[in-house]
Amino acid sequence: MDFLIPVSAYLHIPFCRRRCYYCDFPISVLGDKTNTNTSGSISEYVQFLCEEIKITPTYNRPLKTVFFGGGTPSLLPPRYLDKILATLDQQFGICADAEISMEIDPGTFSLEQLSDYKTLGVNRFSLGIQSFDDKLLEKSGRFHRYKDIEQSIDFIYKTNITNFSLDLISGLPYQTLEDWKSSLEKAIKIKPSHISCYDLVLETVTAFGKQYKPGKFPLPDDDNTMLMYKMGQRILTEAGYEHYEISNYAQQGYQCLHNLVYWENKPYYGLGMGAASYSNNQRFTRPRTRKDYYQWIEKLKQSDYSLDCDYLDTIDIILETFMLGLRLKKGVDWSKIYTSFGENIIKLIYKILLPYYQQKLVYFQDINDKFITEIKDNNLHDINRVMLSDPDGFLLSNTILADLFAQLESTI
Repeated sequence: MDFLIPVSAYLHIPFCRRRCYYCDFPISVLGDKTNTNTSGSISEYVQFLCEEIKITPTYNRPLKTVFFGGGTPSLLPPRYLDKILATLDQQFGICADAEISMEIDPGTFSLEQLSDYKTLGVNRFSLGIQSFDDKLLEKSGRFHRYKDIEQSIDFIYKTNITNFSLDLISGLPYQTLEDWKSSLEKAIKIKPSHISCYDLVLETVTAFGKQYKPGKFPLPDDDNTMLMYKMGQRILTEAGYEHYEISNYAQQGYQCLHNLVYWENKPYYGLGMGAASYSNNQRFTRPRTRKDYYQWIEKLKQSDYSLDCDYLDTIDIILETFMLGLRLKKGVDWSKIYTSFGENIIKLIYKILLPYYQQKLVYFQDINDKFITEIKDNNLHDINRVMLSDPDGFLLSNTILADLFAQLESTI
């Protein structure tokens, strides 16, 4: 069916100057300066990436969104971006009005380079600032500094780019509430169309994960990270940004269409080293190193295209739908869950969510987008959507989802 056919593609560009201390993404470190060897590495990677694109099955539906993530895609010379986009267009087709997004980092691109990206068709940029404080940037292992941010914003203004996002991180080591407030206020003054605010996640394999423990100094404690989240929600919504997703804020008309594909649990192509794809209730993740990725491509070229995918069963689909959908302000389409999985499943989910509904952490809406004040087992079909409250429900989303997952898995 049409809704199972991907019309979005994520392309992983793995190259970085250095690995940030919180990063566990599949990347290849180039060092702080480009040279002939690094240029060769990028050229080789693009060649293999284009080979993967060419052998990926298509469904005669052009792409509506394309997202270049990483890594640091702004280390990609424009001629290679041109080659990738041309290969995508030849294999899948790209809609004339497609959203084409690219992650860029301060200090990794020139004015001419940014202008070339725009000319080639990139119409949405995500600038990875993380913080405006040089000390916090240094302690996080970031390559850039505040002067690089200023230069990058100047380049964005000079190229008349209006659809751009700023990425910020809260909960960094030694970060105070005053630091976080300052970053938010500086971001608003820049007037981006979109702002992402991510709370630091400690992954065990990262430098931060090995060095720090959650909630322990020099990391902010749990109370302060909650205050940072609420501060972000208050300051950004008062500035006119819609809190449309748990970590994302947008001016009207500037939600990230590509990321909505993930949160609405729709299918997408994943292409490149470490990239994950999702189609026909199957997920597949590519090898996480360049060597293994190249070898995988060579094997794929020598045989019929087939992937060893993870198949999602009924409970997986339900859980992923709620895990992703409840990140959105608009929540999950309850009526679709009802239609797809039946009344018994709906009754069970309602029973699990009822205590959180009573605490005003979960809301239900009817088909007219009005909040339902009283629900009974015999009128669950009147519910159209279920969502978390903002900010308290979002703050406790992990607790709510963990409870939902545990009870569903033990019952179904």
